[in-house]
Amino acid sequence: MSARLVTAGDVTLSVTDRGQGQPLLLVHAFPLSARMWAPQLEAVPSGWRLIAPDLRGLGASPAGAVAPRHVRDHAADLLSLIDSLQCGPVVLAGLSMGGYIAFECWRQRPALIRALVLADTRADPDSDESRARRQILQQLAAEAGTGAVVDAMLPTLLGATSQACDPHLAVQVRAWAMENTAAGVIDALEVLRTRPDSRPDLARITCPVLALVGAEDTLTPPMLARTIAEGVADGVCVELPHAGHLASLEQPHAFTQALSTFLGRLS
Repeated sequence: MSARLVTAGDVTLSVTDRGQGQPLLLVHAFPLSARMWAPQLEAVPSGWRLIAPDLRGLGASPAGAVAPRHVRDHAADLLSLIDSLQCGPVVLAGLSMGGYIAFECWRQRPALIRALVLADTRADPDSDESRARRQILQQLAAEAGTGAVVDAMLPTLLGATSQACDPHLAVQVRAWAMENTAAGVIDALEVLRTRPDSRPDLARITCPVLALVGAEDTLTPPMLARTIAEGVADGVCVELPHAGHLASLEQPHAFTQALSTFLGRLS
C-alpha cells in the first residue's frame, strides 16, 4: 500500500490516501504507524476517503527541525494537513495515542472536526505511576533501542484471544513497531506522558462521537470508553468482543463494520 509525502505547514508527513468522497482522517496508536490501519484502508466504505498519516517522527514521517513532544505538536501537524489537502471538516478517528491527539485537535479547531471516533483510548491523563513507567521506557529506548520497548509493551497491546489464536499478529505488530527509531519512540512517550486531562472537555463536545473499545483491552478498559460516550452530548459506545487494545487489527471486520455504521449515520 503506497504512501506519499505531503507538506503540512512547516512539516512533512507520509500519508496513505484511499477512496473518494467524505474525508475520514485516521490517527494511529503508539508504538505503531499508519500501517496499523491496513484492514480499514483495504475496505474503504463507499463514498468515503480515508487519509492515514504517519505522525511526525514515526513511521516514514521525519521528525523535522524540532521533535514533537506534546499532543499540541501532533495536533497542529494534522490540522495543517487538513488545510493542505483542503479536505475539512473531517471525521477524525484516533486509536490510543491517536485518541489523545484527536481530543487536542478538537480543542484547537472544533469547527474542523465533523465527528470523532475515539478507539481504545481514555479522556483522563497519565497517573503518577504511569508517567514514571513512561520515563523507564524512555530510558530503555535510549539504552537498548526500539525493540526493547516494543517487547516490554507487546503483551499488553493484544487481547487474550489474539495472543492465543493469532500468534502471527504479534509478529506483524512488532515488525511495524520496529520501523520506528529510538528517538521517535522517546518523543512519543513524552507526548503520552505530558498529555492534558480531556475529561473537562467532554461536556463541551457537541459533534457526534463513537467510542470503540476491545472487550479484552486492559490498557484502556471498556469502562473508560463508556465514560467518554456518556460524557458527550451525542455519544455511543461499541464494545468489540475478542479484541484487546489494538481492536482495529485484532477484530478488523467488526471494527470496520462499527465504523461504517457510524459513518452511515453521518451521511
